[in-house]
Amino acid sequence: MTTYNFSLFDTAIGTCGIVWTARGIAGVQIHNASERATRASLLRRFAGAEEAAPPAQVRRAIDGIVALLRGEHRDLKDVTIDADDLPEFNRKVYDIARTIPPGATLTYGEVAERLGDKLLARDVGQALGQNPIPLIVPCHRVLAAGGKTGGFSAPGGVVSKLRLLTIEGAQPNGPTLFDRLPLAAKRRRRS
Repeated sequence: MTTYNFSLFDTAIGTCGIVWTARGIAGVQIHNASERATRASLLRRFAGAEEAAPPAQVRRAIDGIVALLRGEHRDLKDVTIDADDLPEFNRKVYDIARTIPPGATLTYGEVAERLGDKLLARDVGQALGQNPIPLIVPCHRVLAAGGKTGGFSAPGGVVSKLRLLTIEGAQPNGPTLFDRLPLAAKRRRRS
């Protein structure tokens, strides 16, 4: 039987949680409305997990997540994950997602092409929707065709996805808030 431990930590977007096993990181809980809500969500996903002080390798993962959410370009590829209980297809999708650097994006179709079949785009989206390790497996960096955001299963949904992309400096084929301002307003903003 797998033993799960967890720890909560503060970030620029709120309290997040991390779950680990002896094999690696098994889950990340992106912020909820409160520390209590984050803990409750995490414990629903990992029933029986016990709160503990994070060992060194987990502490490094936490530090990387905190830095990423502060706007530093961290790819978190060096973080060991525990994907043993995940479906094989999902593991392949997550491996590809982990190659996307901060500030960059791929589409569901591009991930599917890297898997060898562009027709798997919908399956890619479903696998990413089941991602238990967001940020370390950066599913927020995968978009729908035409620069559309696609879904995001973490708290806050698409708004959180866009917030993460903004923190990383990604502009997924769309205007920024300032691009929508009238030209006169843009000129005032520059001066």
